[in-house]
Amino acid sequence: MRKIISLICLLLPITLYADELKLQENAPDRYIVVKGDTLWDISAKFFKDPWKWPQIWGYNKDTIKDPHWIYPGNVVYLDPSTHTLKVGESAPGSAESGSASEIPSVTENGQSTSDTVKLYPRARQITGKGEAIPLISLKDIGPFLSRPLVIDENELDSAPVLIGTYEHRKLIATGDIAYAKDMPGNKGERWQVYRPSQTFRDPDTGEVLGHEVVYLGDAVVEKFDTLSTLKISRSILEIAPGDRFAQATTGFASNYQPRAPEKQINAKIISIYGGLQQAGQNAVVTLNKGRRDGLENGHVLALFQKGDVVPSDSTFSADTTLPDMRYGLLFVFRVFDKVSYALVMQTRLPVQISDRASTPD
Repeated sequence: MRKIISLICLLLPITLYADELKLQENAPDRYIVVKGDTLWDISAKFFKDPWKWPQIWGYNKDTIKDPHWIYPGNVVYLDPSTHTLKVGESAPGSAESGSASEIPSVTENGQSTSDTVKLYPRARQITGKGEAIPLISLKDIGPFLSRPLVIDENELDSAPVLIGTYEHRKLIATGDIAYAKDMPGNKGERWQVYRPSQTFRDPDTGEVLGHEVVYLGDAVVEKFDTLSTLKISRSILEIAPGDRFAQATTGFASNYQPRAPEKQINAKIISIYGGLQQAGQNAVVTLNKGRRDGLENGHVLALFQKGDVVPSDSTFSADTTLPDMRYGLLFVFRVFDKVSYALVMQTRLPVQISDRASTPD
């Protein structure tokens, strides 16, 4: 029994150290929030693992419901006793903590006096409730939150189809009247127009994971019938007969809690949005894993590049495959059944198709 207790005492510090947050080498003591900051960026100024959200801010992961509580002008400071971040109008004990700084003056003989102070005015910024900084930059993912992106085989086959216009126009724009078949009358009047683009297939199994679609514009149904009458209320690209309709969405939650998946996820990048072969930070990529595999909005995955193969210098020994190299982080922000979209948050190398995205250590 004594040996077991000794072993536990020996391993306990190692366990605690393994889960300890790692500070950046140049981490500041405090940081004043400015407009345009994100919570992720601020966390990354202090810690090497900004996705370890509950630990960084001293919360239990189940208690963080809305991370939008920081405003421009707030001071984020590192609590030396807990190694977590705190937020306030100013950090305790700082020159900004009061309406003025109090610094004892010094007499001619070098002695300080306790009854004389120098006052330094400080500008105070008052912010509104609507100015809370977001978790990540919404300008990078905004267009992906309220538009159809991936349609499965059944949805594609049953989607309402644009048949044509009264004037038999080949290209349809804002304000034009169009006709559609198979338009259900119980799903509202507002619809989005899209066109199938590419088909996603699993690189390992060949399974069809869904069809990525291009958003073309919006339409409003004026009359439901065998051939329903619609008015194109908005077009950002040319709309043509044969295009499909999807029910308009009301948007998706934008305040995700970053966290590692609770189970081991091993996904691959199967597409880079825009048809690119390589990408950098803030690019949007598609993964071959989705809701059915346990992925959720807010999950953070580590990026890995496949290790190189080092040829053997002997005909009698096998080549050596180097370990996969971790080089960045992904933030999953929209999940479908079989695929997901993720934002590249950090990267030291170009992100490429077929790179691995897995649960971070």
